[in-house]
Amino acid sequence: MRRIRKAVFPVAGLGTRFLPATKTVPKEMMPIVDKPLIQYAVDEAIEAGCDTLVFVTNRYKHAVADYFDKAYELEQKLEKAGKREQLELVRRVLPPHVRAVFVTQAEALGLGHAVLCARPVVGDEPFAVMLPDDLIWNRAGAGALRQMADLAERTGGSVIAVEEVPREQTGSYGVVDAPDFSGRSGRIRALVEKPAPEDAPSTLAVVGRYVLEPRIFDLLQNTPPGKGGEIQLTDAIAALAAERQVDAYHFEGTRFDCGSHLGLIEATIRFALDHERLSEKAQAAMLAALEELGVRPH
Repeated sequence: MRRIRKAVFPVAGLGTRFLPATKTVPKEMMPIVDKPLIQYAVDEAIEAGCDTLVFVTNRYKHAVADYFDKAYELEQKLEKAGKREQLELVRRVLPPHVRAVFVTQAEALGLGHAVLCARPVVGDEPFAVMLPDDLIWNRAGAGALRQMADLAERTGGSVIAVEEVPREQTGSYGVVDAPDFSGRSGRIRALVEKPAPEDAPSTLAVVGRYVLEPRIFDLLQNTPPGKGGEIQLTDAIAALAAERQVDAYHFEGTRFDCGSHLGLIEATIRFALDHERLSEKAQAAMLAALEELGVRPH
């Protein structure tokens, strides 16, 4: 497979779990310390070699587009005030060689439909799909998408990110059947959406990173809507796995489910403790809060 150059970010969701905060602020713009969630996903895509970023949004959400657009007035004010460091932060949101393209998903018809909306931009080449809710952090090495892109280049097939989950939680995920899985990867034989624990073929759950060949678009086009009238990406991937090589890949790194309150808190704590300037003060503040609550750190 050719190296991926395009990454699709489905960001049309309403983020109802985080209401009332997401009434005006998209969940992808929720901050983890000093950067919004979407920036972490974008940085990961750029590290993997992507230079075209396709954001699938709805007609009401403008904050993501505004964030990646040039802020002339803000830049002028920062420049006049001599705030060079802040000016560079604003200008480095996207490197000069990377372009952002925005596509509207007119109806909320599921993740598969959102990916299909990106087809005119992606064209006939392999691409990535990244769900910003899943923040994956690999402190010591390559990001998850870069790891997956490397594997896809070697095998020539598609790659789906997975991680181990407790068997009692399989009903919350798409779960892969990969009988030859060893080490960090294995070919997918089937994919089951939200199986009961007793029916799950494994405990390898699909998480929000995909490297897909363009054949997936034809399969999505022919995927019938499921529950709620939504077109499921996992259904199309299952069909792809029946005819071509699709590998499950257990990435190196830690995933934070920032689509949940606890995951967002965990990511904020971890990134604050690792922050170049804030680490010591963040640790002191957390210890003080635990002491005030009468909790002893283990």
